[in-house]
Amino acid sequence: MASSTDRGIPSDLEPAYQECIRLARSHYENFTVAARFLSKEVLPHLSAIYAYCRGVDDLGDEAEGDRLALLDAWAADLELCYTGTPQAPHLQALQHTIRTFGIPPEPFRKLIEANRMDQLHVRHETFDDLLHYCERSANPVGQLYLYISGYNDDERLRLSDSTCTALQLANFWQDVYRDYAMGRIYLPQEDMTRFAYTEEELAGGICNDAFRTLMEFQVERTQHYFDQGLPLVKLVEGKARLHIKLFNLGGMRVLDAIRGQGYDVLSKRPVVGKYRKAWLLLKTYVGMKLTRQI
Repeated sequence: MASSTDRGIPSDLEPAYQECIRLARSHYENFTVAARFLSKEVLPHLSAIYAYCRGVDDLGDEAEGDRLALLDAWAADLELCYTGTPQAPHLQALQHTIRTFGIPPEPFRKLIEANRMDQLHVRHETFDDLLHYCERSANPVGQLYLYISGYNDDERLRLSDSTCTALQLANFWQDVYRDYAMGRIYLPQEDMTRFAYTEEELAGGICNDAFRTLMEFQVERTQHYFDQGLPLVKLVEGKARLHIKLFNLGGMRVLDAIRGQGYDVLSKRPVVGKYRKAWLLLKTYVGMKLTRQI
């Protein structure tokens, strides 16, 4: 693992990292605010990670043409970060970040695999199938964040996986109707059968007692994953502690929003308002400063 003194950006890579920061700011409306809580040493590296993650998701969700072929080409470009010299500026920055923090290829490969799965599977038969997807679509992001924060041990990575799975699940339950409009159902088929809620009812936007019970089950199941991951907050230091606590609190506020509207996510998408987010960020930051946790 590289020391903090080895993490400066070479002058020839500064334009590549600036491009990554530009991509992050253009795709993520809260990035400018979040950047204020990042050290100047971490910001470029996190931007390189974000540019990669955003790029592979855009291919899987929005690209025209043969998405599987495009993802294969993206995967080949990734391998150049480990075995050759990538041409794209954002990948040149990523290669430097990979080498600086000793990041293995598996998290990046799993993100590509998740987007391949999106092209082939639009339903998930069991909850285990859904967890298998989360292990590839969400958990690698937390692992990458830990690597650039200086952590790579099994215990912290395991706790991060719980948090990232919870965040992914919360997003699924928040967007049930939106995802259905895109042809995808993330509610496990076995659970829909168990609670006697049909796809035809979902297509009609019907929120009945069966749907509310189904959603309550998913929300409480997701809360359990947040609870499992929370101990990670005390196992990291500095700004990483603030970020991970905010990830958890933000995700749990989504669950609270779902509960607050009686589990009806079909007639209205549950959201945490921007002022609520700002207050949550400020309250958490000030509280941790006062208790000298960051």
